[in-house]
Amino acid sequence: MKVVIFCGGLGMRLREYADNVPKPMVPIGYRPVLWHVMKYYAHFGHKDFILCLGYRADAIKQYFLHYDECVSNDFSLSKGGKDLQLFNSDIHDWNITFAETGMHSNIGQRLKAVEKYLVGEKAFLANYADGLTDLELPKLVDFAQQHDKIATFVSAKPNLTYHMVSAGPDGVVKDIQSIRDAELRINSGYFVLKQDIFKYMRQGEELVLEPFRRLIQEKQLMAYEHNGFYASMDTFKDKQQLDDLYARGDAPWVVWKSNGAQGTAPAMEPTKSTAGEPAGYVASRRDG
Repeated sequence: MKVVIFCGGLGMRLREYADNVPKPMVPIGYRPVLWHVMKYYAHFGHKDFILCLGYRADAIKQYFLHYDECVSNDFSLSKGGKDLQLFNSDIHDWNITFAETGMHSNIGQRLKAVEKYLVGEKAFLANYADGLTDLELPKLVDFAQQHDKIATFVSAKPNLTYHMVSAGPDGVVKDIQSIRDAELRINSGYFVLKQDIFKYMRQGEELVLEPFRRLIQEKQLMAYEHNGFYASMDTFKDKQQLDDLYARGDAPWVVWKSNGAQGTAPAMEPTKSTAGEPAGYVASRRDG
């Protein structure tokens, strides 16, 4: 299945990191967050990517045009540096389509702009460029195929530190709890979409608003519940937390490494990885 990745947003909440670096290119460890997302999909055999570009598309193109395999792979150097031998490679079998989808386009507009690259695809995967998870992707794909709906997305608990407050009209507090312990779930941005999704989209519409509401009316939208690790890099604080997990070797999303810390209890998502049936109330994510 092809993988559409929305990586054209401005990333305004990360501007304190660097004004001229597009959000998908902000690094975690040796590689940008976009690479981590693509590596995740490639690990499960999905290596045909369509990048929906916008802000600083040049930076993303240049990164892959001048990709350095030595940064994250073992290699040997001999003959005074004249002979370099890589022991493994990251992207030699990846196919990447770089699509200009507009500087200020929303997710729906970006998806519509790459429809021509999805002709003949019965179904495809789609995602934001900054969401990381330890989700077992084949289970999501199987779930989507079994239910055979037009759209399926992954619902997850929000990686936020806020507390939810319940109070009466007089202001007396009835309850306060961590948002992670509440029933609230969000649209994590991991999608399985059938080709028919384009029939539900209109010019200028945001994907998860009007088109998804039409799908809801026809009972054509499914939510796949994931209670394991999920985190999005929305702010500089999020980046620091992800950097810390990666530096400690406790990065649950690094499923492509046998020594990846699967099943750990990182600060951003303490529960173990499980998958289940459709969720209840689900909030949604944003730009791309």
